[in-house]
Amino acid sequence: MNPSYDKGIYTLILCLRESVSREVGRLGILHLKCGYYAYTGSARGSGGFKRIDRHLNVLCGRNMTRKWHIDHLLPITSFRCAVASSTDQDLECAVAKGIGLACEPVPGFGCTDCSCVSHLHFASEYEDLLDTVMQAHLDAGLSPSKRVGLSQQAVSETGTV
Repeated sequence: MNPSYDKGIYTLILCLRESVSREVGRLGILHLKCGYYAYTGSARGSGGFKRIDRHLNVLCGRNMTRKWHIDHLLPITSFRCAVASSTDQDLECAVAKGIGLACEPVPGFGCTDCSCVSHLHFASEYEDLLDTVMQAHLDAGLSPSKRVGLSQQAVSETGTV
């Protein structure tokens, strides 16, 4: 694999500062606990890891489009980091399943096009979640890197802690 490959699998780690009930598309109303959430997605399309920038733009209000489940959650969270692994292999589900072994899934979230339980997982502690996410990427045969984001301007506007 080419180390400069700008496509792959990513996991966003987000902080929800208070418990909320939120309508999320066809999933209906979800009751989300205060804590940390890991959302795993694919950036293997033409834009590659620019997908992360798109998520940050939704999070900070510069993009109002609500196309995917995660778009409903992003505006009420703060961004902590993204874990990204360059690959041309379809390993998004393997990473999500790996995270689900240690963290609580939000059933049906982000997985309408696969058979996974969820692509969004909850943990009460940030460091535990980050360790789990990194390990899930490694267990899938990937070489993850922790990124603050690709757009430093977007990150600075998200209330990153």
